Amino acid sequence: MNIVRFLKDWTLPVSMTVGSLLYALFAFVPALEPAGDFFAPIIYTLFPIALFVTLLTTFCKVDFRKMMPTRWQLGVTLTQYGIVGLLLGMILLFDIQGMPRLLLASLLTCAIAPCASAAPTVTNKLGGNLHQMTFYVIVSSLLSAIIIPLVFPLVEPHADISFLAAFLSIMKRLCLVLVLPLILGWIVHHDIPHIYRWIKRHSNLPFYTWAFNLAITSGITIRNIFHAKTSAFVLLIIAFSSLLLCLTLFSLGWAQGKQMGHRIEAGQAQGQKNTALAIWIASAYLHPVAALGMGFYVLWQNIVNSIELWRQRKLTE
Repeated sequence: MNIVRFLKDWTLPVSMTVGSLLYALFAFVPALEPAGDFFAPIIYTLFPIALFVTLLTTFCKVDFRKMMPTRWQLGVTLTQYGIVGLLLGMILLFDIQGMPRLLLASLLTCAIAPCASAAPTVTNKLGGNLHQMTFYVIVSSLLSAIIIPLVFPLVEPHADISFLAAFLSIMKRLCLVLVLPLILGWIVHHDIPHIYRWIKRHSNLPFYTWAFNLAITSGITIRNIFHAKTSAFVLLIIAFSSLLLCLTLFSLGWAQGKQMGHRIEAGQAQGQKNTALAIWIASAYLHPVAALGMGFYVLWQNIVNSIELWRQRKLTE
């Protein structure tokens, strides 16, 4: 029973540990390489399915009439793009080149990334406002789809980045992982009551499917770190820098939200990032090293989420 309680209390750290260890096991034990090759395509197939289930079961609970703009959303957005402007200004005004430029580009990728699609799931688990958070995720994603294609060509002027092509690529991914589950969630909520009631009875389903996704994401992150074509020293700097940025973003969100009575929502909105989208964008349009910052950010943000969930449990016990 104690083991079950431990797994429930520390689902996210357990997921990250299991995903990381399984990748290391299949990657570095020669006898298991054939099994790893067999399971890899299965895992990659299950990943989007689990994410889709996470979002669908979360969005079923959303009342669209309560989705509206608020002051904390504006404050978080202005702060986010203020940080983006600061990092971009450092790169351009001081004409930073080489590895320092890649380091700043990796931090810029973390800062400019939209709020995570799964942020409403965590916010709901923490007792925050699901409707406001869902609205913010949509707005944040649309803004990022517009601003990223404008900013990245300034960071990497020699890259072949077309605004329209980049915008459409980002929107395509967002529609598949955000808009479609949102529409289907509305349909289930209003037109398929027996499924909606089943989802309400199993309120933790989106959280555990998200934890399954986190295990896969952690494994992929460890793989990217091990295969990074850079030195251990550079990896250490990127890891530490992304940790500082992660703590800064969450702290700014909590501080802003506390003043407006929405500490939970603002903290998650500012700190929890759509890491999969950001890693893909950085790899496609900047440099693989620039994607490592967000790779480490995956681990840091979910450690913060774990601590927040632990504190929430202590308050409700």
